[in-house]
Formats: sequence, C-alpha cells, structure tokens
Amino acid sequence: KYDGRLPFLFKVLAAAKPLSIQAHPNLIQAEQGFEKENKLKIPLDAYNRNYKDNNHKPECICALTSFYALNGFRKISIILELMEKICPDPLREKLNNLKNQPDSMGLKIFFSGLLTLTHDQQQKIISSAVNKAQRFAASQDNDNAYKWMIKLHKNYPDDIGIFSPIILNLIRLEPGQAMFLPAGQLHSYLEGTGIELMANSDNVLRGGLTPKYIDVPELLSVLNFEEKEIKILLPEKIKDFEKIYQTPAKEFALSIIAITGNDIYISPDSRNVEILLCIEGNAIITNPHENYLIPISSGSSVIIPAIVKGYTINGNARIYKASIPDD
Repeated sequence: KYDGRLPFLFKVLAAAKPLSIQAHPNLIQAEQGFEKENKLKIPLDAYNRNYKDNNHKPECICALTSFYALNGFRKISIILELMEKICPDPLREKLNNLKNQPDSMGLKIFFSGLLTLTHDQQQKIISSAVNKAQRFAASQDNDNAYKWMIKLHKNYPDDIGIFSPIILNLIRLEPGQAMFLPAGQLHSYLEGTGIELMANSDNVLRGGLTPKYIDVPELLSVLNFEEKEIKILLPEKIKDFEKIYQTPAKEFALSIIAITGNDIYISPDSRNVEILLCIEGNAIITNPHENYLIPISSGSSVIIPAIVKGYTINGNARIYKASIPDD
C-alpha cells in the first residue's frame, strides 16, 4: 500500500521554547506544490523550498507533561474582544474591517494584512501592543493569551507571530490528553513534552516565530480560516490493556498499552509494522513463534516489522504504540 515506505513519523517532542507557527498542505496541494517547485528546479535543500515531498502531513500530539499549544483560529468574536484591548492605532483600520466582515474571508484579509506589513510597521505595532498587553496579563479573564503574547515577545521580539495567542486557540493539554491537527490548520507548540505522530512528510509552511523562510501567499493558499473549537482526545478501549486515540488519519494510529502484575498484552491477529515507545516501567516483548525476547524500559523503543506474526508483552509498563490503521 505504501510501497515499502513507513507511512508515519513517530517522535518525542520537547518544546523548551515556542516552536514556529505553521501549517501543512493537504494531499492535492502537496502533490501540486511538489511538482511546481520541481519544475522551477528549486533544490530540495534550498532555503525557499516549501514542498520537500508530495505527501500531506496530518498529525496528532499527545501530552506527556502539561503541554501548551496554539491550534486553529479562535472564534472571530473572541479575536475582536482580545485585539480591542491592545490594538495599536496603525492596526485599527484592519481591525474595524474584520468587525464589519466577521467571517472566514474577513479573517483571511486581517491575517494577511498582519503578515504583509513592512518590517518598520510591524515593529511599531508589536511595541505598542506588547506595552498594552502588560496591563492585562495578570487577568484571569483572557485564558493567558496576553501572558503568552509577552512570553513570545521575549523569545521573538521582532516577529509579528507574537499576536498568535490572540488569534489562535490557546490549548493546555494535560498528560494523556491529545489533539489532532488536520491539513491547513495553523498551529504552534509552545511548551512541554509530548508524543508526536504524523504522516511521513516534511512539508511545512511557516507563518511566524521563526527565522526560517515564510512564503505568505503559499501559506494563505493552504490555510483553513474557519473558526475552530478544538476537541481534546482521550484514549478509548479497543482490547484488553490497550486504548486508542481516535483520529481520521489513514496513515497512523496512536494507542497506549498499560500492563501491571500478571497482565499479558496480546497483539492483534491483524497487524502491520508498529513502533513501541516505553514511557514508564519495564516489560518484556515476546515473539512466541520465534522464541525471542526483547526487554523494553522507560525511554527505549522497538520497531516490530509487519512480518512478525504476533507478540505478547508482560511486565509493569506504559507503552505508546504507533501503527497503521486497518482499512
């Protein structure tokens, strides 16, 4: 199905400082963008290369610690309320235009207007807005949006992306909670450690909080400007000792295996390649068909090829599993 290529990427992400604001194209956009940049003969490692491959990149992030993120555009009414308190005079006309057109197109025009300001205009707006935000940062009525705006300014003092906590949903995941990020959804990981599982692609369109290349027209072409209410995912039981995070992704599935004492986890009859990552405890993975044992402990991982007919796990451990969903 995937021509012998692992269809997902699985990693531990530790955000010591806020990571770039970004989005990923859908499959059609990725195919078209990759072909276009190939025809333009832009080297794959070029600074201004957007599309490194022809694949999309839906992803899932699951918190191991308290994890702060931005994900999708807020309700426009909330954007207007938060912006109103800190809006610099040079931005007033753009904000009024959004008030008069409070829909996805109005939001696209407002966001585009922010990104296309000149460097000098951005600096004046940033300085004024951050000064005003200081007055509201201690309030409990704004879900810490202004606090994060000030934090971002300390890390990226010249970056218009410091407005992102005002414009995007500010999410706090607790350990064990997860969220899914589809194509076109603007996001940033701000702080914390989590498990990240995504389709196998390196296509990233950035929108701020980075010194890397930002292609504003291309970013705007892939973004979904609809208001988003983010669904927090909790794992649901699918078999003894295993719970799964339900997402619409076709390339990957994230589940967690938890065993104690005399528990024995038995792999599904129908399975494909899997990666197991132990985050707590110790366990033994046994291949009963080959009489082969593999110890696994906190911080270690194992890839189990599709050719393995089946396996069991016993011990005391919590293990995240990345796999391919059944068709």
